[in-house]
Amino acid sequence: MASIDRADPVILSHVLAEHRDLFHLLLSVRTALAAGGPPTVERQTDVLASMHALRDHLRDHFAQEELGGFLEESVTRIPRLSAAVQAILGQHPSLLSDLDHVIDHLEAAPTDPGAWERAQHDFEAFSVRMTAHERSENAVVQAGYNEDLGLME
Repeated sequence: MASIDRADPVILSHVLAEHRDLFHLLLSVRTALAAGGPPTVERQTDVLASMHALRDHLRDHFAQEELGGFLEESVTRIPRLSAAVQAILGQHPSLLSDLDHVIDHLEAAPTDPGAWERAQHDFEAFSVRMTAHERSENAVVQAGYNEDLGLME
């Protein structure tokens, strides 16, 4: 059991595992979008399956964060982190909405090359925002637990 001065290794390993899973899901979507060949219904099915897996993961991940956990514990340890945590939590609806937007547009035009280009562009913009969001979470956890997670900024 970790003391009040040290991070709980179970919590930190959970944080790292969640972020690793998210990274792999983002990479899966990028890979599916970048696959060569013309836009087809089969390719659309593969890309959308990856996007829906990412969407489901994010929904669950965000719900866990909103119920408390490591972000709340960081604020308990260092109350000045409260504004940063509120900002992080406030990003959840727009991040999910951005991903839903990409999914909706790709579902509406499965074989339109323009829709695929827009999906790649919009997903990349989402990915940049999502990565910044995760960096913010990491910064709060690292500050709250006074623990270097060993993650690259």
